[in-house]
Amino acid sequence: MFRKILIANRGEIAVRIIRTLREMGIQSVAVYSDADRASLHVRMADEAEHIGRAPSAESYLRIDRMIDAARAHSASAIHPGYGFLSENADFAAACEAAGIVFIGPSADAIRKMGSKTEARELAVAAGVPVVPGMQHGAQDGAEAREFAGRCGYPVLLKAVAGGGGKGMRRVDRAEDLESAFRDASSEAEHAFGSPAIYVEKLIESPRHIEIQLLGDHQGHLIHLGERECSLQRRHQKILEECPSPLVAAYPEMRRTMGDAAVRIAQAAGYHNAGTIEFLVDSQRNFYFLEMNTRLQVEHPVTELVTGLDLVRLQVEIAAGEPLRIRQNDVRWTRGTE
Repeated sequence: MFRKILIANRGEIAVRIIRTLREMGIQSVAVYSDADRASLHVRMADEAEHIGRAPSAESYLRIDRMIDAARAHSASAIHPGYGFLSENADFAAACEAAGIVFIGPSADAIRKMGSKTEARELAVAAGVPVVPGMQHGAQDGAEAREFAGRCGYPVLLKAVAGGGGKGMRRVDRAEDLESAFRDASSEAEHAFGSPAIYVEKLIESPRHIEIQLLGDHQGHLIHLGERECSLQRRHQKILEECPSPLVAAYPEMRRTMGDAAVRIAQAAGYHNAGTIEFLVDSQRNFYFLEMNTRLQVEHPVTELVTGLDLVRLQVEIAAGEPLRIRQNDVRWTRGTE
């Protein structure tokens, strides 16, 4: 097991990780920008390292400074939390090159699942349905418009390299597509460093269900059930709920969606914590949407109903320990059964 772990993040998630590390008897190293010098996560950690000025581009997004901080404090592993560098394949690769364990999936898995189009291809190969859409980024607005005409309106323009509603536009008419494509592409480049956009058929009034996954380095993958996040504003989740009212009404959905999520992760060679997101239409057909290759903000919902500490499990998996929980061992309490 690790003796000391650096947390490449700030705020609530850094505090959350520090608490679990303390329970596990592992020393924690916080990092902080000028703005966070007196923050709670800095005061709670066993050690702390200044990494730059307040703008995240000069501190929390600096891979080199995270690696230097880990080396300076002899931290053998880095937990990225969520946001910032948590889904950055280059960061995971830099950790590996430096001989530091990245507490998360491999750089290869992050790249595969971080690309919306490549992730769709993996889902199809795993026998999981996807929303009808392009299998690659459109070259320009004209190509996007041509595909949308064949697919049928309304459609969604989506960033190939990102998520969270950034680089996303609903388009209801052909005459609006090219201007929406330019706006989405510009936003995607600003948010993710890539302007690539693809087109996807819009499913009207879908339910949004996500499945929490855990996998170890020995190839054992399980799911921890669903969280429903259909209540959103501007593509941002407002409420997470488990059990999903829909899944609770049709219990077989948990098994079939959970199995589908596990197959996708297996196809990607995935380990550690991750979340597969699905859209469900009015006929209860579900479609793969995307994968978040990190611990999510909403993970405490799953912890509450399963009684599992996901951060602890992440650390144990990263240390090479096999996942001791089997699928049949997972129990959902607090009104889920």
